Amino acid sequence: MAGLDTNVLVRWLVDDDARQSAAVDALLAKVRSRAETLLVPTTVILELEWVLRSRYGFDKPTVIKAFNALLETQEIEFENEALLEQALHLYREGVADFADCLHAGACAALGHAPLLTFDRRAARMESVEMMGS
Repeated sequence: MAGLDTNVLVRWLVDDDARQSAAVDALLAKVRSRAETLLVPTTVILELEWVLRSRYGFDKPTVIKAFNALLETQEIEFENEALLEQALHLYREGVADFADCLHAGACAALGHAPLLTFDRRAARMESVEMMGS
């Protein structure tokens, strides 16, 4: 199994480069025919959200839709799918940014909640606590 970098996922989701998008489609077909999967590391998830939002102007619902499309793709496996799903849930329901949702989910999953922060918006999540100043 190979891993996927952020730019490969961006090409596939945004389809802004026909040649590269076709290469990703061909790769997915090849992986499907071999009954294999491609790995998406958690660090790529974090960068992907940032690129989609900052470079392509995706709003929250569109970012969530993009990640759901990846989650539904059989040929793609995540380093920690449960963490991604938890982060998406926190992101969908709250006011914190996606990175903070991912951080809070990771800490909770590893038994190290709450995530301590000086970020007031992030501190609104149940598994996050505001540090005293």
